[in-house]
Amino acid sequence: MKDEKVFAMEFGRVYKALVAKAEKKGRTRAEVDAATSWLTGYTPEQIAAAEADGTAYGDFFRQEPEPNPHRDKVTGVVCGVRVEEVEDLTMREIRRLDKLVDELAKGKPLDTVLRA
Repeated sequence: MKDEKVFAMEFGRVYKALVAKAEKKGRTRAEVDAATSWLTGYTPEQIAAAEADGTAYGDFFRQEPEPNPHRDKVTGVVCGVRVEEVEDLTMREIRRLDKLVDELAKGKPLDTVLRA
């Protein structure tokens, strides 16, 4: 039930919060876009379009054009939840993006965040 609320939220509202979190720690929107692109396969232009058109947060992840085959390397705890143990695949992707943004906000270099 809780997941359904998250899935129904507007992507644009959530994404703005993620960008603000990163910017508050001296990072840029371009870096958040790069992390999101790495994870999902969306281009920065597609991310901006989804942000503007009211796409649901769950749909953004369910419709990923090219999920990164190395996304399973995003592990650890975010919001008290171990990312790799989340059973719902859509929620796992949401947690992965949260984790990437958390790592940016903690000052990790972008190439490390992107598992380069």
